[in-house]
Amino acid sequence: MVSRRGSHLEIVADILTEALNGVNKTRLVYRANLNFLRSHTYLSQLLDKGLLVEENTSDGRVGYRTTDAGKRLLNIMRGARSLMEEAEQLISA
Repeated sequence: MVSRRGSHLEIVADILTEALNGVNKTRLVYRANLNFLRSHTYLSQLLDKGLLVEENTSDGRVGYRTTDAGKRLLNIMRGARSLMEEAEQLISA
């Protein structure tokens, strides 16, 4: 998790990571370090793209879960981050 508001891709990665096992909106907003207004934009986008699904939790709240497509995107993003870190090490050496 980032401790500050990050780039668009960092926020998307945070949301997808938090929702891997299902999460309610309040926890998701808190863990991704967003406000509710900003979270609405991200959640709508990820739902529209099929990267998240909305589901009801056992206590009747709305929850979110990362889809298989979202997991694939998250893996791609993690791989890209790893490559960027490796490139940075090569440049800095």
